[in-house]
Amino acid sequence: MDLQLNNKTALITGASQGIGRATAKALAAEGVQTAIAARRGELLNEVADDIATAGFQRPIVIAHDIMAEDGPESLGVKALDALGSIDILVNSAGGSRKVDLYADAATWDEGMTMNFNSQRRLSHALLQQMIERKWGRIISISGKNEPEKHPGKINVAMSAKAALHAWSKGLSNEVAQHGVTVNCLGPGKIMSEQIRKNYDEERRRQYAEEEIPIGYIGEPEDMAVVATFLCSPLARYVTGVLIPVDGSFRKYAF
Repeated sequence: MDLQLNNKTALITGASQGIGRATAKALAAEGVQTAIAARRGELLNEVADDIATAGFQRPIVIAHDIMAEDGPESLGVKALDALGSIDILVNSAGGSRKVDLYADAATWDEGMTMNFNSQRRLSHALLQQMIERKWGRIISISGKNEPEKHPGKINVAMSAKAALHAWSKGLSNEVAQHGVTVNCLGPGKIMSEQIRKNYDEERRRQYAEEEIPIGYIGEPEDMAVVATFLCSPLARYVTGVLIPVDGSFRKYAF
């Protein structure tokens, strides 16, 4: 299937590893000129080299800390300067950690910035030029916002991701008339550096059998193929939704 993405442009954050890395590779394979951003420039250059070696356009590498005070806005400027215009934004930077239920304001601010405010600000920095050209795609890699049973603990990122889902839905209503779609992808258990570090192969197998109906932990590429489709003109009628990619890991249908 031709996804009609050839010669489109894209900025992918969190592209040094995991889902962001896989999405950058998938988009490049469809003919998209990409700019990839993350803090670790050496890893970004590895991604860029892999893409170029595979015979696709080498991404523009932007080593950048989106958590800096003007991080989202300055990244938007750098990406636009490099690409001229940006058709696609994939917000893949983020993080998750459990903190005490009564964590201080600084901890909450950090979590909300990492998993909501940065995505929101970067999207707004790029949105106007999408509207002017009557075409754009904003995809945010988020996660589930179902409470878990951890006495005395709360996942700050979960609250931020719930905000991201609500904001994305509202924004999708505002910009649909301009040919811009806004969607979220909710990963389940996806193989990552953290999972490999914290769980040996046997523990991963056991967890998948007990907790994931499909029976295995997903790979970043499982996310990337869905993200790539949503980026395409073929997905023009899909907007304002959160799509789980989780092997039915989520406990609820809605």
